[in-house]
Amino acid sequence: MKALAHTNGKDGLGTERSVGVNKAAHMAGERSVETGRRAEVAHGREVLLEVLARAADESDFLARLADDPHEALNEYYALTQEEKAALASGDIKRIEGWVGKLDKRLATWLWCRLSQEKW
Repeated sequence: MKALAHTNGKDGLGTERSVGVNKAAHMAGERSVETGRRAEVAHGREVLLEVLARAADESDFLARLADDPHEALNEYYALTQEEKAALASGDIKRIEGWVGKLDKRLATWLWCRLSQEKW
């Protein structure tokens, strides 16, 4: 069984060629994996922003983060260890690298953590 694959030649023009089913399935699997990674990144970004918004809005959660950030973040299963470590240490540069520039409200926890000098 054969499938068609679209490729760009040296002349910049696209051509279709016949490839085996395994190759076509592999190509489709790569696209699926890439789509999955983008979804994970987007979800991780949402969870980071959720944690920062909660810290800005809930003083009890902010106090728990200040006292024991690893314990306070345990309920956020979707966060990677790297994301939890960045939140725990107040690593603004790394977090902004993942989510973009934070406004003053969302940066509340991070500035609090940096002022504690517990990192």
